[in-house]
Amino acid sequence: MKSILAADIGGTNSRFAHFTLNEKGTLALKTTRWLETRNSNSLSHLLELLNQSEFSLPIDQSDIAVLAVAGPIINGVYSNPPNIPWDIDLSSGLKNLNLMTCFLINDFVAQAYACRSPIIRSARRIIAGQIDSSAPLAVIGAGTGLGMAALTPDGSGGYVAVPSEGGHCVFPFESPAEFEFMQFVMDELSAPYVETEYIVSGRGLSLVHQFLAGEKLTPAEVSAGLSHDSETLEWTARFYGRSCRNYALQVLARGGVYIAGGVAAKIPLLVMHPAFERQFTNSKTMAPMLKKIPVYLNTNEESGLWGAAFFAAQKLKN
Repeated sequence: MKSILAADIGGTNSRFAHFTLNEKGTLALKTTRWLETRNSNSLSHLLELLNQSEFSLPIDQSDIAVLAVAGPIINGVYSNPPNIPWDIDLSSGLKNLNLMTCFLINDFVAQAYACRSPIIRSARRIIAGQIDSSAPLAVIGAGTGLGMAALTPDGSGGYVAVPSEGGHCVFPFESPAEFEFMQFVMDELSAPYVETEYIVSGRGLSLVHQFLAGEKLTPAEVSAGLSHDSETLEWTARFYGRSCRNYALQVLARGGVYIAGGVAAKIPLLVMHPAFERQFTNSKTMAPMLKKIPVYLNTNEESGLWGAAFFAAQKLKN
């Protein structure tokens, strides 16, 4: 029996889990622990706080640790996350904690691996379709920003995740009204162009509402006032559907599209609104393929932990 330490380190919360992997390759979740990231001043400090929290797996007793972090990963060992006030560097190991076998992956890479873990059975189907298990799948999710990753079979019974920073690509506006909104966002943010995550995120929800209703509210305040016939809801659902369509086309996600992230989890209407599906299948040339791609909503806030553990299990099998 192997012990796995899985972590999903975000700007607000850092989630940890103790998993076991038996001889048959079955993952089992033993316990989880959430800590506030801002209460630590480094990764080592964060892990020390975990040890002090009476977590069921002492750090030095794990066979492998996989840390998922919200930021790009350099050479598999370094990240400078945009929403965390300290960087992460595993190049010299974490000898002070006796943690030597440790991997660093992007948080949406973990979300991608989670789509092949048992946790995905609870995902809600938003658009019907047929999964092609031999094809890539796509994961996309809006929260503070917009995360993306793809997962593809490796031909040997395992999977390879492909990270993306597509949330920082320019958002494709399509009509005169949307072009007015584009200019509004550029002026409001003093930005030379509009990144996709400016629009498909909690901040984007606030910006859409401010443009349409003329009032500046927090994402939570906007979501509390949304209704089925809300213009803010229709615009935001349209933008989310368009972003999912574009990424599905970029990676040929016939294995399905899985939506994660806090925005859709808190406001499922965004992806259940008719405007979402209309945009997702709206293509003059690719509509027949897009209509065959199933779309799921994953609202489990600990799915990244399952993805990190799934990655660890693959490493232990090799």
